[in-house]
Amino acid sequence: MGLKGYIAKRLVYTAFLVWAIITVNFLIFTAMPGSPIEAYMSSLKGANPEAFKRLAEHYGLYKPPHEKYFLTLKNLLTLDFGYSERYRSSVLDVIIREPLPNTLILMGTAEVITIIIGMLLGVIVAYKRGGVLDTTLVTGSLLTYSVPIFFIGWLLITFFSLYLHLLPTGRAYPVEWIRNPPSTVFEYIIGRLYHMILPTITLIIFSVGGWILLTRACILETITEDYVVTARAKGLKERTVLYKHVLKNASLPLITNIALAFAGMIGGAMITETLFNYKGMGRLTYDAIFLTGGGSDIPLLQAIFYILALCTVVANFLADLLYGIIDPRVRYG
Repeated sequence: MGLKGYIAKRLVYTAFLVWAIITVNFLIFTAMPGSPIEAYMSSLKGANPEAFKRLAEHYGLYKPPHEKYFLTLKNLLTLDFGYSERYRSSVLDVIIREPLPNTLILMGTAEVITIIIGMLLGVIVAYKRGGVLDTTLVTGSLLTYSVPIFFIGWLLITFFSLYLHLLPTGRAYPVEWIRNPPSTVFEYIIGRLYHMILPTITLIIFSVGGWILLTRACILETITEDYVVTARAKGLKERTVLYKHVLKNASLPLITNIALAFAGMIGGAMITETLFNYKGMGRLTYDAIFLTGGGSDIPLLQAIFYILALCTVVANFLADLLYGIIDPRVRYG
Protein backbone atom coordinates (compact mmCIF):
# COMPACT_ATOMS: atom_id res chain seq x y z
CA MET A 1 0.00 0.00 0.00
CA GLY A 2 1.38 3.39 -1.02
CA LEU A 3 1.25 6.70 0.78
CA LYS A 4 -2.02 7.75 -0.86
CA GLY A 5 -3.71 4.49 0.08
CA TYR A 6 -2.42 4.78 3.63
CA ILE A 7 -3.74 8.35 3.95
CA ALA A 8 -7.12 7.28 2.55
CA LYS A 9 -7.27 4.41 5.04
CA ARG A 10 -6.42 6.72 7.94
CA LEU A 11 -9.00 9.26 6.79
CA VAL A 12 -11.71 6.60 6.82
CA TYR A 13 -10.62 5.52 10.30
CA THR A 14 -10.58 9.16 11.45
CA ALA A 15 -14.10 9.69 10.09
CA PHE A 16 -15.26 6.64 12.03
CA LEU A 17 -13.68 8.04 15.20
CA VAL A 18 -15.43 11.38 14.69
CA TRP A 19 -18.76 9.56 14.37
CA ALA A 20 -17.98 7.59 17.55
CA ILE A 21 -17.11 10.82 19.40
CA ILE A 22 -20.38 12.44 18.39
CA THR A 23 -22.31 9.33 19.43
CA VAL A 24 -20.63 9.16 22.84
CA ASN A 25 -21.13 12.90 23.28
CA PHE A 26 -24.83 12.45 22.55
CA LEU A 27 -25.19 9.47 24.90
CA ILE A 28 -23.42 11.19 27.79
CA PHE A 29 -25.71 14.20 27.84
CA THR A 30 -28.82 12.14 27.02
CA ALA A 31 -28.16 9.66 29.83
CA MET A 32 -27.90 12.41 32.45
CA PRO A 33 -30.78 12.20 34.96
CA GLY A 34 -33.68 14.57 34.41
CA SER A 35 -33.47 17.19 31.68
CA PRO A 36 -30.02 18.85 31.56
CA ILE A 37 -31.33 21.70 29.43
CA GLU A 38 -34.16 22.43 31.88
CA ALA A 39 -31.71 22.32 34.79
CA TYR A 40 -29.42 24.68 32.87
CA MET A 41 -32.24 27.11 32.16
CA SER A 42 -33.43 27.08 35.75
CA SER A 43 -29.94 28.09 36.90
CA LEU A 44 -30.06 31.26 34.78
CA LYS A 45 -31.60 34.37 36.24
CA GLY A 46 -33.96 36.26 33.97
CA ALA A 47 -34.29 33.47 31.39
CA ASN A 48 -37.44 33.93 29.31
CA PRO A 49 -39.68 31.30 27.67
CA GLU A 50 -38.36 32.26 24.21
CA ALA A 51 -34.83 31.34 25.29
CA PHE A 52 -35.98 27.95 26.53
CA LYS A 53 -37.91 27.37 23.31
CA ARG A 54 -34.81 28.23 21.26
CA LEU A 55 -32.69 25.74 23.18
CA ALA A 56 -35.41 23.07 23.00
CA GLU A 57 -35.57 23.41 19.20
CA HIS A 58 -31.80 23.35 18.82
CA TYR A 59 -31.40 20.14 20.85
CA GLY A 60 -34.67 18.52 19.77
CA LEU A 61 -35.72 18.31 23.40
CA TYR A 62 -39.21 16.98 22.63
CA LYS A 63 -38.34 14.88 19.59
CA PRO A 64 -37.93 11.08 19.47
CA PRO A 65 -34.44 9.79 20.37
CA HIS A 66 -33.48 8.93 16.78
CA GLU A 67 -34.43 12.39 15.50
CA LYS A 68 -32.61 13.98 18.39
CA TYR A 69 -29.50 11.92 17.55
CA PHE A 70 -29.42 12.95 13.88
CA LEU A 71 -30.00 16.56 14.90
CA THR A 72 -27.01 16.34 17.25
CA LEU A 73 -24.97 14.73 14.47
CA LYS A 74 -25.75 17.60 12.11
CA ASN A 75 -25.11 20.29 14.72
CA LEU A 76 -21.72 18.95 15.79
CA LEU A 77 -20.49 18.26 12.26
CA THR A 78 -21.31 21.86 11.29
CA LEU A 79 -19.90 23.24 14.60
CA ASP A 80 -23.34 24.62 15.45
CA PHE A 81 -23.22 24.39 19.24
CA GLY A 82 -26.21 26.56 19.87
CA TYR A 83 -26.64 29.68 21.95
CA SER A 84 -25.36 30.33 25.48
CA GLU A 85 -27.95 32.25 27.47
CA ARG A 86 -25.39 32.91 30.15
CA TYR A 87 -23.01 34.78 27.83
CA ARG A 88 -25.72 36.09 25.47
CA SER A 89 -23.77 34.81 22.48
CA SER A 90 -23.30 31.72 20.35
CA VAL A 91 -21.32 28.98 22.08
CA LEU A 92 -18.68 28.94 19.34
CA ASP A 93 -18.19 32.69 19.70
CA VAL A 94 -17.84 32.33 23.48
CA ILE A 95 -15.02 29.82 22.94
CA ILE A 96 -13.04 31.55 20.18
CA ARG A 97 -13.52 35.14 21.35
CA GLU A 98 -11.14 35.02 24.35
CA PRO A 99 -10.65 31.64 26.11
CA LEU A 100 -9.26 29.71 23.12
CA PRO A 101 -6.68 32.35 22.08
CA ASN A 102 -5.61 32.81 25.71
CA THR A 103 -5.15 29.08 26.18
CA LEU A 104 -3.25 28.68 22.90
CA ILE A 105 -0.86 31.46 23.93
CA LEU A 106 -0.27 30.12 27.45
CA MET A 107 -0.32 26.38 26.78
CA GLY A 108 1.49 26.68 23.44
CA THR A 109 4.34 28.63 25.01
CA ALA A 110 4.58 26.29 27.98
CA GLU A 111 4.40 23.13 25.85
CA VAL A 112 7.09 24.23 23.38
CA ILE A 113 9.51 25.24 26.14
CA THR A 114 8.76 22.10 28.14
CA ILE A 115 9.25 19.73 25.22
CA ILE A 116 12.52 21.35 24.10
CA ILE A 117 14.02 21.41 27.60
CA GLY A 118 12.71 17.95 28.48
CA MET A 119 14.01 16.27 25.34
CA LEU A 120 17.43 17.93 25.50
CA LEU A 121 17.93 17.05 29.17
CA GLY A 122 16.52 13.57 28.56
CA VAL A 123 19.17 12.88 25.93
CA ILE A 124 21.92 14.21 28.18
CA VAL A 125 20.94 12.16 31.26
CA ALA A 126 20.57 9.02 29.12
CA TYR A 127 24.08 9.56 27.75
CA LYS A 128 25.43 10.13 31.27
CA ARG A 129 23.32 7.36 32.80
CA GLY A 130 24.33 6.27 36.26
CA GLY A 131 26.15 9.51 36.99
CA VAL A 132 25.42 12.31 39.42
CA LEU A 133 23.58 14.39 36.80
CA ASP A 134 21.38 11.43 35.85
CA THR A 135 20.50 10.65 39.45
CA THR A 136 19.82 14.30 40.30
CA LEU A 137 17.59 15.02 37.30
CA VAL A 138 15.67 11.73 37.53
CA THR A 139 15.00 12.31 41.24
CA GLY A 140 14.02 15.92 40.60
CA SER A 141 11.75 14.88 37.72
CA LEU A 142 9.95 12.33 39.86
CA LEU A 143 9.56 14.91 42.61
CA THR A 144 8.14 17.72 40.45
CA TYR A 145 5.93 15.33 38.49
CA SER A 146 4.37 13.95 41.67
CA VAL A 147 3.76 17.30 43.40
CA PRO A 148 0.24 18.71 42.78
CA ILE A 149 0.36 21.52 40.26
CA PHE A 150 -1.72 23.82 42.45
CA PHE A 151 0.93 23.53 45.17
CA ILE A 152 3.66 24.57 42.73
CA GLY A 153 1.57 27.53 41.59
CA TRP A 154 0.73 28.49 45.16
CA LEU A 155 4.43 28.53 46.11
CA LEU A 156 5.30 30.72 43.12
CA ILE A 157 2.48 33.16 43.90
CA THR A 158 3.48 33.35 47.55
CA PHE A 159 7.17 33.97 46.82
CA PHE A 160 7.18 36.12 43.68
CA SER A 161 3.87 37.97 44.13
CA LEU A 162 3.05 38.24 47.82
CA TYR A 163 6.59 38.29 49.24
CA LEU A 164 8.78 39.92 46.58
CA HIS A 165 5.98 41.82 44.77
CA LEU A 166 7.69 41.19 41.44
CA LEU A 167 4.94 39.49 39.43
CA PRO A 168 1.12 39.65 39.34
CA THR A 169 -0.88 36.98 41.12
CA GLY A 170 -3.00 36.22 38.09
CA ARG A 171 -5.21 37.31 35.18
CA ALA A 172 -4.37 37.13 31.48
CA TYR A 173 -3.74 40.87 31.24
CA PRO A 174 -3.58 43.94 33.53
CA VAL A 175 -6.89 44.90 35.11
CA GLU A 176 -6.34 48.47 33.93
CA TRP A 177 -6.89 47.32 30.35
CA ILE A 178 -10.61 46.91 31.03
CA ARG A 179 -11.02 50.70 30.97
CA ASN A 180 -7.82 51.73 29.19
CA PRO A 181 -6.80 49.21 26.50
CA PRO A 182 -3.15 49.20 25.36
CA SER A 183 -2.36 51.82 22.74
CA THR A 184 0.50 49.98 21.01
CA VAL A 185 1.30 46.41 20.01
CA PHE A 186 4.50 46.52 22.08
CA GLU A 187 2.55 47.49 25.20
CA TYR A 188 0.08 44.67 24.53
CA ILE A 189 2.81 42.05 24.13
CA ILE A 190 4.70 43.16 27.25
CA GLY A 191 1.51 43.19 29.33
CA ARG A 192 0.50 39.70 28.22
CA LEU A 193 3.98 38.25 28.74
CA TYR A 194 4.23 39.84 32.19
CA HIS A 195 1.04 38.09 33.31
CA MET A 196 2.03 34.79 31.65
CA ILE A 197 5.29 34.34 33.54
CA LEU A 198 3.99 32.60 36.68
CA PRO A 199 1.42 30.26 35.06
CA THR A 200 3.95 29.35 32.36
CA ILE A 201 6.66 28.53 34.89
CA THR A 202 4.14 26.51 36.89
CA LEU A 203 3.23 24.38 33.87
CA ILE A 204 6.88 23.92 32.87
CA ILE A 205 7.99 22.82 36.34
CA PHE A 206 5.12 20.34 36.56
CA SER A 207 5.49 18.86 33.05
CA VAL A 208 9.21 18.95 32.19
CA GLY A 209 10.01 15.99 34.46
CA GLY A 210 7.70 13.70 32.49
CA TRP A 211 9.41 14.62 29.22
CA ILE A 212 12.87 14.06 30.73
CA LEU A 213 11.90 10.59 31.95
CA LEU A 214 10.17 9.65 28.68
CA THR A 215 13.06 10.82 26.49
CA ARG A 216 15.59 9.11 28.75
CA ALA A 217 13.71 5.81 28.52
CA CYS A 218 13.44 6.04 24.72
CA ILE A 219 17.13 6.88 24.32
CA LEU A 220 18.27 4.04 26.59
CA GLU A 221 16.40 1.57 24.38
CA THR A 222 18.32 2.59 21.26
CA ILE A 223 21.70 3.89 22.44
CA THR A 224 23.23 0.40 22.50
CA GLU A 225 22.05 -0.61 19.01
CA ASP A 226 24.57 -1.70 16.38
CA TYR A 227 24.04 1.33 14.14
CA VAL A 228 25.04 3.59 17.05
CA VAL A 229 28.28 1.66 17.50
CA THR A 230 28.88 1.92 13.74
CA ALA A 231 28.29 5.68 13.75
CA ARG A 232 30.79 6.11 16.56
CA ALA A 233 33.28 3.87 14.77
CA LYS A 234 33.07 6.18 11.75
CA GLY A 235 34.36 8.99 13.91
CA LEU A 236 31.16 11.05 14.10
CA LYS A 237 30.89 13.58 16.88
CA GLU A 238 29.02 12.37 19.94
CA ARG A 239 26.50 15.19 19.57
CA THR A 240 25.76 14.06 16.01
CA VAL A 241 25.38 10.46 17.14
CA LEU A 242 23.00 11.38 19.95
CA TYR A 243 20.74 13.90 18.24
CA LYS A 244 20.82 12.70 14.62
CA HIS A 245 20.97 8.93 14.96
CA VAL A 246 19.82 7.94 18.43
CA LEU A 247 17.11 10.55 19.05
CA LYS A 248 15.70 10.26 15.53
CA ASN A 249 15.25 6.51 15.79
CA ALA A 250 13.86 6.74 19.33
CA SER A 251 11.36 9.43 18.46
CA LEU A 252 8.21 7.42 17.69
CA PRO A 253 6.86 7.43 21.27
CA LEU A 254 7.88 11.08 21.56
CA ILE A 255 5.95 12.02 18.40
CA THR A 256 2.80 10.44 19.80
CA ASN A 257 3.14 12.27 23.09
CA ILE A 258 3.94 15.58 21.38
CA ALA A 259 0.84 15.27 19.20
CA LEU A 260 -1.35 14.43 22.17
CA ALA A 261 0.19 17.24 24.22
CA PHE A 262 -0.64 19.84 21.59
CA ALA A 263 -4.12 18.38 21.16
CA GLY A 264 -4.71 18.38 24.90
CA MET A 265 -3.62 21.98 25.28
CA ILE A 266 -6.87 23.05 23.56
CA GLY A 267 -8.66 21.95 26.73
CA GLY A 268 -6.46 24.25 28.78
CA ALA A 269 -5.11 23.64 32.25
CA MET A 270 -8.15 23.83 34.50
CA ILE A 271 -6.31 23.92 37.83
CA THR A 272 -3.61 26.35 36.69
CA GLU A 273 -6.00 28.72 34.94
CA THR A 274 -8.38 28.69 37.89
CA LEU A 275 -5.54 29.27 40.36
CA PHE A 276 -4.20 32.25 38.39
CA ASN A 277 -7.65 33.49 37.36
CA TYR A 278 -6.53 33.14 33.75
CA LYS A 279 -9.46 33.28 31.32
CA GLY A 280 -8.67 30.28 29.16
CA MET A 281 -10.37 27.06 28.14
CA GLY A 282 -9.63 25.41 31.48
CA ARG A 283 -11.22 28.24 33.43
CA LEU A 284 -14.12 28.30 30.98
CA THR A 285 -14.70 24.58 31.56
CA TYR A 286 -14.61 25.06 35.32
CA ASP A 287 -17.11 27.92 35.14
CA ALA A 288 -19.36 25.86 32.85
CA ILE A 289 -19.39 22.93 35.28
CA PHE A 290 -20.00 24.99 38.40
CA LEU A 291 -22.51 27.68 37.53
CA THR A 292 -23.22 30.31 40.15
CA GLY A 293 -26.89 29.42 40.40
CA GLY A 294 -26.29 25.67 40.38
CA GLY A 295 -26.31 23.21 37.49
CA SER A 296 -23.96 23.25 34.48
CA ASP A 297 -23.75 25.05 31.16
CA ILE A 298 -24.68 22.04 29.03
CA PRO A 299 -24.31 23.67 25.57
CA LEU A 300 -20.86 24.97 26.45
CA LEU A 301 -19.68 21.70 27.99
CA GLN A 302 -20.85 19.69 25.01
CA ALA A 303 -18.92 21.98 22.68
CA ILE A 304 -15.75 21.86 24.78
CA PHE A 305 -15.76 18.07 25.06
CA TYR A 306 -16.37 17.66 21.34
CA ILE A 307 -13.64 20.12 20.28
CA LEU A 308 -11.10 18.53 22.63
CA ALA A 309 -11.87 15.02 21.37
CA LEU A 310 -11.76 16.21 17.76
CA CYS A 311 -8.33 17.78 18.26
CA THR A 312 -7.05 14.53 19.77
CA VAL A 313 -8.21 12.53 16.74
CA VAL A 314 -6.60 15.00 14.31
CA ALA A 315 -3.35 14.98 16.33
CA ASN A 316 -3.20 11.17 16.19
CA PHE A 317 -3.80 11.26 12.45
CA LEU A 318 -0.92 13.70 11.94
CA ALA A 319 1.34 11.64 14.22
CA ASP A 320 0.67 8.52 12.13
CA LEU A 321 1.69 10.38 8.99
CA LEU A 322 4.90 11.66 10.60
CA TYR A 323 6.00 8.16 11.61
CA GLY A 324 7.00 7.16 8.10
CA ILE A 325 8.74 10.48 7.44
CA ILE A 326 10.93 10.48 10.55
CA ASP A 327 11.57 6.74 10.84
CA PRO A 328 12.17 4.93 7.51
CA ARG A 329 11.59 1.59 9.24
CA VAL A 330 7.89 2.38 9.36
CA ARG A 331 6.09 1.42 6.16
CA TYR A 332 2.72 2.57 4.93
CA GLY A 333 0.99 -0.75 4.81
